[in-house]
Parts: sequence; structure tokens; C-alpha cells
Amino acid sequence: MNYYDLRECQDHNEREHDLMTRLGGLISYAKQESAYYRELLFDIDPTQIDSREELAKLPITRKSDLMKLQAQHVPFGGLNAESGKIERVFQSPGPIYEPENTSLDWWRMGRAFYAAGFRQGDLVQNCLSYHLTPGGFIMDSGARACGCVVIPAGPGQTEQQLELIENLRPQGYCGTPSFLKILMDKAQAQHRDISSITHALVTGEALPKALRQTFTEADIQVLQAYATADIGLIAYETMADQGMVVAEDLIVEIVRPGSLEPVEMGEVGEVVVTSLNLDYPLIRFATGDLSSLMDEPSPCGRTNIRIRGWQGRADQTTKIKGMFVHPEQVEKVRLAHPRLQKVRLVVESVNHNDAMTLVCEYDAMAGGLDVGAIQETLKSVTKLNGEVELVAAGSLPKDGVVIQDKRVIS
Repeated sequence: MNYYDLRECQDHNEREHDLMTRLGGLISYAKQESAYYRELLFDIDPTQIDSREELAKLPITRKSDLMKLQAQHVPFGGLNAESGKIERVFQSPGPIYEPENTSLDWWRMGRAFYAAGFRQGDLVQNCLSYHLTPGGFIMDSGARACGCVVIPAGPGQTEQQLELIENLRPQGYCGTPSFLKILMDKAQAQHRDISSITHALVTGEALPKALRQTFTEADIQVLQAYATADIGLIAYETMADQGMVVAEDLIVEIVRPGSLEPVEMGEVGEVVVTSLNLDYPLIRFATGDLSSLMDEPSPCGRTNIRIRGWQGRADQTTKIKGMFVHPEQVEKVRLAHPRLQKVRLVVESVNHNDAMTLVCEYDAMAGGLDVGAIQETLKSVTKLNGEVELVAAGSLPKDGVVIQDKRVIS
């Protein structure tokens, strides 16, 4: 079979109907089982949340908020289900704590390994860390879900890693692309044989085209998985090499940074995920990563929506005249003036002084706007003076940028 399971090629409308049908139940469950969602969604009627449009009205929980939430309610900020089965606790930089249920493929990584060519009986050298952070366990569980045998190698110790490869002859590698390159370079310098590795699943870093080509020339087929320590697999590449297919049991939205509202198809925005995980039911969880949706179906036959992969970070917080300005503040200005369609705060250095201009899209056919009123709102929200520039609807790029810092820092 060409697919990990038949869900990957089910009718798109059937999948969407199933997700929306389950959504209300997830919200009801989260309100019952999670201290955090019990408070956050207190006034929400779960039976009314049965579409993406209704989902988009719910508040967003940002990954950047987790440290504060977890400090108040150790270890998971109350986001986890009180009756959920948690068997491991990890600590990522921050610190941020993440849970794991050790049931088979809890992180849903199996389909990413399968799409990358991993099959029953393959021996896989897993070079992500098993120490405190969940990366090693996330990859380990996905490889085993495909019937692979895992070498829990972790990162570093390249001499020992090369010895393992020469002796055990693994067919696959999983880890960061940079460490695979380190192994290749050292093997070449020392005339070591690592030719048994023919396919790899990489994550945790960007994979530049030049590096991917280097792997291809070494006869290693390398595909990427987009995963986070909170959610597990979000999307994965396939042999079609056209974007990343969103994993099953997730509802993925792309929203304008600092906003609740989804962007237009193809526009860059922040990846927001609702995870139908009954141990850790994340609802509208903003990852801090930028991406964009792809409209056309994948040539590989998988029918779920696709994203273009990692396209940067959504946190565009910028210091202006010694004051931090956040995307959420810029969005607050836009919402205060309903006729504004999209805004962008442009920051420049003029005569060695910081200057900011709020560029505002609006429909000129509907009449003029009070620029002075917008300036007053900008000052009230940011505590800084700034200019306002009005432009026609559609003038701003669809690149996810809310705060554009054009200063040259020497």
C-alpha cells in the first residue's frame, strides 16, 4: 500500500465533516477535564462550535504563554486532561514542560516515516536527543509505528555513530539535517562506509535546497517532518515534494500574527493547531511558526490540506524608542477602526532616530478615514507617536509581516 492508512486518501469533505463533528465534543471534554479550558471557555457553548468559522471566534493560546501558565499551575498549566494518562514529563528550553502518553504512536509520527520510505524491518539510527526534551521519543515512536527497529543513538559522539553504521548497516536515519551532514563529512574524511543509509526523515531545523541536493547526490532520499514538542507531528513531506501534508486528527488554521482571524488562502500567517488529543487537548494553540496553506490537491494522492512548510517565526515583537511593540498591539489598533482591512507597522531610522508608520489598507470607495483618530489609537495602544499611511485594499504583501523593521543595525 502507498499510504500509512486509508485515512490519508479519504474524501476531503468526509474528513472535514468528521473533524467538525468531533470539535464540539472536544471542547466539551476540555471544559470538563482541563482547569485551564474550564476557565478560558467558560462562556462557550460547545454545541455551537461546529465549523471553522465558529472555531475562529474562540480565543488563542500562545506557546509563548506556556511558561507563565505553567509557573502558576505546575507542570502543564492546567491544559492537560485531569483523567488523561501521562507517563513521561519532558522539559524544553524556557523551561516549558510537555507530557507524553507512551501508547503506540501517540505523537502520530508514523505516517511521516511511512511517507519518507520507512518500512517494516528497517533499522533506523535515531539521532535526536532522548535527554529531557521529547524529540528522541517522538521520532522513536514514529519509526516503531512503521515496524522499524530503532538504534537510540542521540546526537553527538560521531566516532561511535559511524562505527554503529558500519557494523549494523541501518537503512534509515532520523534527526536534524545538520547532524546527518556532519556524519557524511566525517565519514568521507575518514573513509568510513555509511552507504547503507538510503532514506532519512529530518526535523528540528530548516532544510536548505543546497543541503537537500547534497543528500540526493549521496543517494539519500531526505524528507522533512514538521513537529513540535507540544503537539507532535503537524505536517510532513511526501515523495511528491510539493509542500507538507497536514497530519490526521488535527485542525490547522493559518492566522494573521497577533490576530484571531484566519488569513486568505496562500497568505503567510501563524500556524494555529487544534489537536484532538484526549490526554492533552490543545484548542487554537498558536505555535509561533509562520506558514501558508496550499489549495490544490497533492499529486501523491493524500487528500488532507497542505502547508508550504516553515516560513519563519510569527513573533515580530520589536523595540522602538526603548519600548516593546507587539503584533497583538498592532492588531488592536486595526480592530478599533473596523474599516481597516489590513495593517502593517513599518519601523525605520530617520536621522538616527526610530520612526514608525502604520500602513493601513482600506476600501477608498466607502469614503475617507480619520487619519488623526487612527494616530491617536496608535499612540494610546503603543505609548508611541507614529504616522499613518492609507493605501488601497490589496496593496500590502501577503507575507505574514505585521511589524516590518527596516532599521539597519550595525
